[in-house]
Amino acid sequence: MKKMFIPFSVPYIDKEEIDSVVDTLKSGWLTTGPKTRQFEADFASYIGCRHAVAVSSCTAALHLAMDAIGAGRGDIILTTPMTFAATAEVIEYMGARPVFVDIDPGTLNMSPERLEDTLKKMTPEELERVKAVIPVHMAGQPCDMDAITGIAEKYGLKVVEDAAHTMPARYKGRMIGSISPITCFSFYPTKCITSAEGGMLTTDDDKYAERMRIMSLHGISKGAWNRYSKEGSWYYEVLQPGFKYNLPDVLSAIGISQLRRSESLLDMRMRHAEVYSHAFRDMPGIELPEVSSDVEHSWHLYIIKLNLEMLSIDRGRFIEELRSRGVFASVHFIPLHLHPYYREKYGYGPSDFPMAESQYRRMLSLPFYPKMTDEELDYVIETVREVLERNYVKQAAAADGSRSTGGRVAA
Repeated sequence: MKKMFIPFSVPYIDKEEIDSVVDTLKSGWLTTGPKTRQFEADFASYIGCRHAVAVSSCTAALHLAMDAIGAGRGDIILTTPMTFAATAEVIEYMGARPVFVDIDPGTLNMSPERLEDTLKKMTPEELERVKAVIPVHMAGQPCDMDAITGIAEKYGLKVVEDAAHTMPARYKGRMIGSISPITCFSFYPTKCITSAEGGMLTTDDDKYAERMRIMSLHGISKGAWNRYSKEGSWYYEVLQPGFKYNLPDVLSAIGISQLRRSESLLDMRMRHAEVYSHAFRDMPGIELPEVSSDVEHSWHLYIIKLNLEMLSIDRGRFIEELRSRGVFASVHFIPLHLHPYYREKYGYGPSDFPMAESQYRRMLSLPFYPKMTDEELDYVIETVREVLERNYVKQAAAADGSRSTGGRVAA
């Protein structure tokens, strides 16, 4: 094969996004204004919720959500270790404590069974401090929201969904963003739709929406963003010490265009997932993504797991061999309990969350984005096949007695 360069991700930006940004630049209104309000209205209509609040990132969305539910010093917030830093750091912002719940090894999502086990092991004093649970829809596969919501209701907990990977995705026919009291989305360049940088909160709760909207712009009274227009007023009031989390119109212009094509972008990612899964289904040493039967996956990431007992190299070396051939894979994620901050502050060790730790050691995310060509997909597939064959330990496979990929195959 002729060597190619296949990056991990490339955003899908077309003429529509470029024209929309140019029009916004020409309008003279660059920061939060009419485009952002349109983006919010379009997003709420698409999701099927009462309110959508546009913000500067999913981290900002999660922080505002923690503020809206009243999380504070001494509270406990349950979440998964298999996530990006933002999910737990916003808990720390509030002076609360993140307590991790181990994952289901197949879906990589928070395990409802382990969520209940974690709560059952708590003392009455600890249970009094538990405020909320943040499930993370890993790689774009919705969590088992019925089970998690049922447990949350049993213990009187709020649910805030981290949907950074899920746009669009559905759980039992319901759009993610329309299920829990608050859901947080990301529009980072690698995500399913992008606004370059940005995020969105969705909710049906009027009070949550008002609080999050006010706090996203310095805690200033409602409508302050409009004070420089001919319809606005110079007068405003500071109601709370808020944050600078507003989303500018220039970025919202990109988001509006991306939202319009969200279903077509999903169709492209689904096709790529089918191509990968078909090609990898009989390759020894690889386990394919497991997809629950009651969800519609957004396919933000395509994560394979290596059966390391069949290989002469570890995951790190596997990624380096792909990279040397021009295929840039990544890892999502290094579980939070393995990072120095959480190890040192809370005393976490690898054995505390054995499912997250064991799956992390063999996971890698392949290049995956809507603009991938058939030639690029074929190159990734053949490169993975070459690295597998070069490092395949036949004796281990024979002893295992199986070439099964394990798990349910994507799509």
